[in-house]
Amino acid sequence: MAASRVILASTVLVLELALLVACEREAPRDTVRLQVEEAPDYMNPDAERDAGAPSLSEEAAATVGTLQTIIESNSIYRLARFADSQPGFISNFAGASHREHWDLLRRTGFDPILRLEDLLEKPYGTRSVGEETWYVWPDLAALDSSELQPERLNFRQRARLEDLVGDAGVEKIRNGSGYPGVRMAIASDGRWLYYVHETQSEE
Repeated sequence: MAASRVILASTVLVLELALLVACEREAPRDTVRLQVEEAPDYMNPDAERDAGAPSLSEEAAATVGTLQTIIESNSIYRLARFADSQPGFISNFAGASHREHWDLLRRTGFDPILRLEDLLEKPYGTRSVGEETWYVWPDLAALDSSELQPERLNFRQRARLEDLVGDAGVEKIRNGSGYPGVRMAIASDGRWLYYVHETQSEE
């Protein structure tokens, strides 16, 4: 019995050593595979380069919270009343009041509340305007017309741009227009600056 136990223990030890050696031999392969998967973005010209937009200021975050509360209420009246309280806020380029403009859009099938909710779910970008930071939704709307040229965007950005503004919007950008789609901005001090929708009559 004692001899059998010695043989069994020796066999187990040999198997453990063999397994340890095999694992050590496989480790370099795993390391190489990990290095390939974590290659930096500059190795791929179409990678989504996202340095990460700075966090919202406390004031801007509070404004976003107010807008989200209004969205939950689904009230154009509350949205217009909040817009009226914001110095210099722009909702349209035709001189109509915010409520009249948004009521008209809703009657024609564009729901300002739903589109605002959709915007806030998208990533935002930033612009420096004087000494202020403006948080702009969607992030592509924060780029100037030269930066928006499709040739300067990576594959994912081009696809997103086409999805947001369509072929007609991309053509406008190629002709020197700024971002032509629905967009909004909040200043770092919390002011809601604009929420605009380009209608056919404004083109």
